[in-house]
Amino acid sequence: MSFKKILVANRGEIAVRVIRTARDMGIKTVAIYSDADEKALHALLADEKYRVGPPEPSASYLNIEAIIDIALKSGAEAVHPGYGFLAQNARFAQRVEESGLVWIGPSPEVIRLVGDKLGARRFFSSHGIPVVPGTLEAVDPREAASYAEEIGYPVMVKPAGGGGGIGMFVAWSSEELEEKLRRASSLGQAYFGSAAVYLEKYFPRVKHIEVQVLGYRRGRVLHLFERECSAQRRFQKVVEEAPSPSITPEERETVCDLAVRAASSCGYMNAGTFEFLFDLDSRSFYLLEVNSRIQVEHPVTEMVTGVDIVEQQILIADGADPPLKQDEIRLRGHAIEARVYAEDPAHGFAPSPGRITFLEVPQGPWIRVDNGIYEGFEVPHYYDPLLMKVIAWGPTRSDAVRRLKRALLELRIGGVKHNKYFLLRVLDHSSFMDASYTTRLLEEDSLYRGLESEDKQRVLPAAPREEQRGRRREESSVISAWRILARARYSA
Repeated sequence: MSFKKILVANRGEIAVRVIRTARDMGIKTVAIYSDADEKALHALLADEKYRVGPPEPSASYLNIEAIIDIALKSGAEAVHPGYGFLAQNARFAQRVEESGLVWIGPSPEVIRLVGDKLGARRFFSSHGIPVVPGTLEAVDPREAASYAEEIGYPVMVKPAGGGGGIGMFVAWSSEELEEKLRRASSLGQAYFGSAAVYLEKYFPRVKHIEVQVLGYRRGRVLHLFERECSAQRRFQKVVEEAPSPSITPEERETVCDLAVRAASSCGYMNAGTFEFLFDLDSRSFYLLEVNSRIQVEHPVTEMVTGVDIVEQQILIADGADPPLKQDEIRLRGHAIEARVYAEDPAHGFAPSPGRITFLEVPQGPWIRVDNGIYEGFEVPHYYDPLLMKVIAWGPTRSDAVRRLKRALLELRIGGVKHNKYFLLRVLDHSSFMDASYTTRLLEEDSLYRGLESEDKQRVLPAAPREEQRGRRREESSVISAWRILARARYSA
């Protein structure tokens, strides 16, 4: 390993996650923090920390030149972007490389290719990868109706420059299409600087299946099997699992092969996720998009394969070869992840910033918590309200579900509202339990009725005064005994 120090260009739980693996590898870490994050966990854990700017993301975690200046000043040799913020920004990746630093991720050219939604659809379609049926160019609103008729209703209207579910609308008929075009175009302009939109076929009965890949030197690509991320609210994932309980071994082989072919076709290097829609009626896979970074849900893949994806990202950036052959990577058991947010389910999942007044993090066999907070931490309102991810592993899916529910019941968070009870309701839903759920699961009103959003702090009964006095005398005698032993040892 040639890296002695890396800068983590992120915050929260993913920055903590990267710092811990780097430490395991003997690599020192540099954290950046905004004024709102001076006492954040990632800043406390890193070997060095530097102020990057005021709380606003545009002046701190999105400030490319300030981040690069810190990387150079600190003596870091490489930059890990995490997810979100600048992780899929080709200009940032390019500036990192131009500054003589190593970018821990795919090349700027690949980031640019897969980040162009329409360009990526054209590219992968031309290489024999099935993409979601729809237009390969932006549509003129005056011609959209004829395209929609050709595709067949319902259709999805999407901003050409967007992502994250922003500005995506389903039009079920020609009467709805005009309004959805207008709204998608308006949001695309506001969030992504482009009013261009395109159309895709909308499948009412569909699963969201994604494949984790690792691209190495000389065009070698490995897959770490698939994840199912069908439990989504407004196109944002809530619960993820690996492997998918919805596909056959033959279908697993098909979708993993498609992902490897797609990654190879564009010269993909480092970690990436190729996301597919799986139409339950035709049992067909369609490439939806490519995420050119580590995913929020990567822990479930690590739990079932034993591969540390962050470690592989760093090794790939350092020029390492694959540690395993494809047939040496095996699935073991089942893992499920629940994302815990500081948000209020009773009020449209509005963010709930504030001070964490108490915190009890679940523990026990086969439970993993990727956490970015601690008791006393002030959750800022400037950033995504993700607090932690709770992951459970089991030899079977039912074991993993049972353990995850136990872990969420043990989790207690005070001072902010949160979605824990919503997650428990999702896990208890009959269609989730039997794995028949689709991407429309969270449209059901029953999941939202009468939801709790706060935990009460446990109040332990105080011991009677006589018991407390007795305990103090007992503790005092124990301490005295240890002091006597210590004096005897030193005098000898």
